[in-house]
Amino acid sequence: FEAVQGAYIDKNCAFTGDVALRGRLLRGTVRSMKMKRTLTNRRDYLHYIKKYNRFEKRHKNISAHVSPAFLDLKQGDTVLIGQCRPLSKTVRFNVLKVIATDASDKKKFAKF
Repeated sequence: FEAVQGAYIDKNCAFTGDVALRGRLLRGTVRSMKMKRTLTNRRDYLHYIKKYNRFEKRHKNISAHVSPAFLDLKQGDTVLIGQCRPLSKTVRFNVLKVIATDASDKKKFAKF
C-alpha cells in the first residue's frame, strides 16, 4: 500500500508533518498496534557465532509512528520504516510504506 491522500493533521507524519527522515530504512513485521498512532515492529536477523561456525536467530522490537495515511495496517503486515528524530522516549522511526500483508504467524522467524 502507498500512503492515502487526505486532509489529516499529524505533526509527526513523514508526509504532512515537519519530521525529516534521515539515516536508516528498515523492514520488519508489525507485531502490535495497541498504542495510539504507534506500532511495534519486529526485525529478525541472524548473528554469527565464530566459535561454533554457525548462526543464531535474534530479533529486535522497534517502535514506529503510524501516520493516519495508513488506515488499513494490521498485525502481521510487513512495513518499511525510516529513521527520524526522536518523537518520544522509544519512537525514532516513521512508517513509510506497507510492503506485504501476511497475518499467518506473528512469532515466526521471518528469514526462513
